Amino acid sequence: MKNLNIPVGISDFEQIRRNGYYYIDKSKMIAEILKTESTAVTLITRPRRFGKTLGMSMLSNFFDIRKDSKSLFEGLEISKDTVLCDKWMNQYPTIFLSFKDVDGLTFTSAYDMLSATVTDLYKEHLYLLDSTCINPYDQEIIRRIAAGNASVTEIKRSLSLLIRVMKNHYQKPVILLLDEYDVPVAKASNYGYYPEMMEVIKVLMSTALKDNTSLQFAVLTGCLKIAKESIFTGTNNLVSDTIVSSGFNEYFGFTESDVKKLLQDAEEEQHADDIKEWYDGYHFGKIDVYCPWDVMNYLRNLQREPLSKPASYWKNTSDNAIIRSFIDYAGSSITGKLETLMAGGVILQKIEENLTYDYLHSSEENLWSILYLTGYLTRTREKEQSEDLSNRVCALKIPNAEIREIFETTIKTWFSESARLMDRKPLFDAVWNGSSEALTKEMNVLLRMTISYNDYKEDFYHAFLAGIFTGAGYMVESNREHGEGRSDIVVIDPRNARAAVFEVKHAKTLEKMESNCQEAIRQIADKMYAREFEDNYDEVLCFGIAFFKKRCLVKKK
Repeated sequence: MKNLNIPVGISDFEQIRRNGYYYIDKSKMIAEILKTESTAVTLITRPRRFGKTLGMSMLSNFFDIRKDSKSLFEGLEISKDTVLCDKWMNQYPTIFLSFKDVDGLTFTSAYDMLSATVTDLYKEHLYLLDSTCINPYDQEIIRRIAAGNASVTEIKRSLSLLIRVMKNHYQKPVILLLDEYDVPVAKASNYGYYPEMMEVIKVLMSTALKDNTSLQFAVLTGCLKIAKESIFTGTNNLVSDTIVSSGFNEYFGFTESDVKKLLQDAEEEQHADDIKEWYDGYHFGKIDVYCPWDVMNYLRNLQREPLSKPASYWKNTSDNAIIRSFIDYAGSSITGKLETLMAGGVILQKIEENLTYDYLHSSEENLWSILYLTGYLTRTREKEQSEDLSNRVCALKIPNAEIREIFETTIKTWFSESARLMDRKPLFDAVWNGSSEALTKEMNVLLRMTISYNDYKEDFYHAFLAGIFTGAGYMVESNREHGEGRSDIVVIDPRNARAAVFEVKHAKTLEKMESNCQEAIRQIADKMYAREFEDNYDEVLCFGIAFFKKRCLVKKK
């Protein structure tokens, strides 16, 4: 494999270009933005890890009047448009601000992070204190904000002040680039201080964006489009670019041609099918898109270890709490749709783009919308649809193998935790009484409460069975060598000197459950799984269990 100096975790355009890191050219987005320069505010929403911050960093380097960026854009598509470059490159005062780190378990800690973010921004513009175009009263506020001594009101109005004084200093209107604009309210919604944070953010945004004659234009990015009346009250001429309706399809994420060129440059074309299966499948507007974070991580790993297999890189950038909250909400309707998706099927669902974070979990429609808009689901291609759909109805599916693994992992954890929360005493009594009939009944009760998925692999049932006994005061051994093989599950009750050996089988049909149970019992005997326990425990019970979808049958040896 050819070494491409693949940048992972670097979202600074200048750093990538100056250090010669591999870069897929997205510079034509600049011309696309400028086609609508009369638009006061452009809001671009995409799932996380699809290149939003890098795109904004590129815009900042192109427009910022304090920089000389010609060398950074040499050889890129935008450099061919010399008229546009002469007019716009490094010609406008530019503010580039990210709210990605505005987080906290309480409003106080989150506000402190917001205040610190604004303070850091102001420190970049201390030259304004020497400007003869700015009155001393504004300069005093700038000093307080830069020193971290600003009042709440001054923080709320900090963006509008900075835009105004920069315009006065440069005698040119200002370009505002605000990355991850919705992080503060998303975190506030998660941790219970939404009203307090919204009061701050709403004023911060409205004073900066509403009828601001000092503003040339603004570009905002985030994961969700927050309803206009919630955060953009009074903001005129706001245009949204979302994964549903997009003019910037090819600039966030990797297209098929991007990945093809990347693999050719890396001399790794043989991995094209794996990359497509694991990281493709997103449809933004009418463009098929790969997750760039995953593709770059996998190729970097291939450089280090040529035999690397695709893995879930996206899930490690978040706790995927949205899926868990979705499952916790699950009623019979949601459960059935999740089962369809996990089996590789498609569901039809209305999508609401205009959301407010305080009502995200107020309806099933909102929940499906969140999963779609944040990248956990994607639309099917129009040619794959069997019927015409209305404007707001989408045919949704899980996009790729990586996201399916995230669902499976999350659901497995939920299974295990749900089992532990139930009253398991009747089930435990059935085990130690050796009652296969009662154990069958109790196991079926648990299975009916779960969410089925995929093709019901044996390892799922294996994990589900182990989860029932985990945390209940028993020792649980899984796939340990006993006798002449590896038994599936052994549950040990050391206090009462007894053990239970379980062998699990996945029945292909309902009719085969009986024979699979008998096969499991024979395996326990033939492999002598129980023998080593017979010397150490007073009682050793052996069970064969056959699972078929949400049903099971238990037989005792």
